[in-house]
Amino acid sequence: MTAVTESPDTLNDGAGNEQAVLSLSDNAARQIKTLAQAEETPDMMLRVTVSGGGCSGFQYSFAFDDTINDDDQVFEKAGARVVVDSISLELLGGSEVDFIEDLIGSYFSIRNPNASSSCGCGTSFSI
Repeated sequence: MTAVTESPDTLNDGAGNEQAVLSLSDNAARQIKTLAQAEETPDMMLRVTVSGGGCSGFQYSFAFDDTINDDDQVFEKAGARVVVDSISLELLGGSEVDFIEDLIGSYFSIRNPNASSSCGCGTSFSI
C-alpha cells in the first residue's frame, strides 16, 4: 500500500496496524524542492534506502527517483517528498531526514532513534 503522509508520528495502514513514519526537517524539504526545481523534474522525490554493509552493519543510501513502487511509503513536507521501501522503513521508523551544511560539505543525513551506534561518516549504523 502506498500512502502519502505529512509528518504524523505513526501511519495507519488501513487494517488498524500502526507503523512508525519518517519525518523531514525544514532544511531537507527545502533542499529536495530546490534540487527538483533545478532538474526541472517536479515529481522527483528523495529515495532513502537501507542496505547491509558499511562500517557498522547497515548503511543509508540517498538517490533521486520519480517512481513509486508497490511497497513504498511516501512522506511529504511542504511539497517535498521522500520515498522509502517497506523493508528500509522497518529500520528507519521514527527517523528524521535532514540536510546539513557545514565546513566539510553539504549532505542529507538521518537522525535514527533505532540506531544503537553509527560511524563517523554518518551513513552507517547498527541496531
